[in-house]
Formats: sequence, C-alpha cells, structure tokens
Amino acid sequence: MIRTEEKPSLADQAPGAGGEFVLTFHCPDSLGIVQSVADFLLKQECYIVDLKQFGDRNAGHFFMRVHFASTGDAAAVEQLRDRFAPLAGQWTMDWRLERHDRKQRILVMVSKYGHCLNDLLVRARSGELPVEIAAVVSNHPDLEGLAAWHGVPFHHVPVTPESKAEAEAGLLELVDAYEVELVVLARYMQVLSDSATARLTGKAINIHHSFLPSFKGAKPYHQAHERGVKTVGATAHYVNSELDEGPIIAQQVIEVDHTYTPADLVSVGKDAECKALTNAVRWHAEGRIILSGNRTVILR
Repeated sequence: MIRTEEKPSLADQAPGAGGEFVLTFHCPDSLGIVQSVADFLLKQECYIVDLKQFGDRNAGHFFMRVHFASTGDAAAVEQLRDRFAPLAGQWTMDWRLERHDRKQRILVMVSKYGHCLNDLLVRARSGELPVEIAAVVSNHPDLEGLAAWHGVPFHHVPVTPESKAEAEAGLLELVDAYEVELVVLARYMQVLSDSATARLTGKAINIHHSFLPSFKGAKPYHQAHERGVKTVGATAHYVNSELDEGPIIAQQVIEVDHTYTPADLVSVGKDAECKALTNAVRWHAEGRIILSGNRTVILR
C-alpha cells in the first residue's frame, strides 16, 4: 500500500492565531496583480478569508480588498505594512492595511433630529458597527441626554451666520483632539464651508432624503405627499464642496402609496435614512470603499 503524507488542514494550523487583517488597494490595471498579492500572503504564512476585486476596463484601473489571517506567529500590522510596501510600490498602489478587529473612531454631528444618531449609538454599543463613537457635536443642545445615556461626550457648538467660521474651527479642533478618522453628519442641518470639506475629503459622510433636488427646503415630505410620490428613500454620500452631490456610497428606497399620510412618509423616510447611513459607515469602517473620481467602488 502506498502511503502519502497528510498535509495539515487549515483547522490544524489554527488560522487566525496570529491575527486577522484587511488590505485594500487600487492601482493601474495590469496582469499578475492578484497572483502577486496571493504569493506575498503565502510567504507571510497567511491565508485568504475573503477577497473582492474589480477591474474597471474603461478606466484601466484595478480595485481589491483582501481579508486574510495569519497562521504563523503573531504578526504585527506594522511589520506586515513594512513587508508589503515594496510590492505596493512595484504596482503603484494606493493602499491601506489594518487589523480586521480594529474600530474606527468617529465623530457624529447632529442638529435636532435624533433617529440617525440613536441608530448609530445603539449599533456601535452592541458591536454591530466596527466603530467607536468618540463624541457627538451639535448646534443644538436637544440630544445631549441621548449621548450622555450612552456615555459619549457631547459638545454643543451653536452656529450663527456671524459665528460660523469660529464654529467650524472648533469642530476641526475636536476632530484632532479626539483623533477622529471619520465625521458622520447624521442630519446635521448646517452647510460646511469649502475649506472644511476640503480638510475632510474622503473622511466625512452625509445623509439626506431622496427628494432632492425636486423638493427642497421646509417640509419636503409634505411636498412629496402633495405630488403623490410612490417611493421614499435616502442617500448617504461623501461630503464635498457640491451640496448633497458628493460621491454616493449607499441608497435605500422604500415603496409607498396613496394611503400614506405626510407623517407616514416622514416615518418611512427616517427608516431609510438610518439604513443607508448605517451601511455607509459600516462599509467605510471595514475598508470596503475606494474613491474613484466622483464615484465609489464598494467591495462587498
């Protein structure tokens, strides 16, 4: 009888013992990128848990996200970055490598509507979102109690036409003080200046209802009701200098009909806003979003 040597299974190798990581990158498209990354991971005694990729043939650009686990000795993320850097340089990659269990620090900005803030606080507290809410900032004091109940610092920063520049400077100081990686505008009803949006490029997400640009200003749901709309939705996008026109991350649509009152539309709209914003924050924190001009590539 011929005996063959059995190779240890992944289970026998205790995958993940050395840690789990996420590598996200984009670069000019070319043959051999995937094989090159896979060979690198093999040499580091890592195996691939999940891989998503997209080749934009029109633009000649390649996008990839790899969730991998170390099967060898515990690996430090800094060590892996140092080892990967030459390969990234070879393919001209714009890349990021983080621990899979790492939580991003976010700052939530809100005015008087608390549904999106409450949803983020609950999901962060339960561990459903891989984020740590460092602080809440508002131009009104109304939601201080909600933030306090969750043990999150609350900063009331009033905004008037005369104090707008000073308020924005204070906001950016808080971003630095709390070492914030992402700012989430969870129904913050103030427009950020061009200088603030430039500072927060790719690091600020906003949410708004789907009725723009048709129904602007006060009571958009009432306007929509008068026109007999058949869908209610929300859009989450990165903030840029174009009001409510930044790169779209997530959209949510819910069908409605003639039986819905304006109050019903408002309620449905809140659900859509919470879902779209939660998805956008989760995908950003998990390293699934890559900006490509005014578009986003989301590797889910």
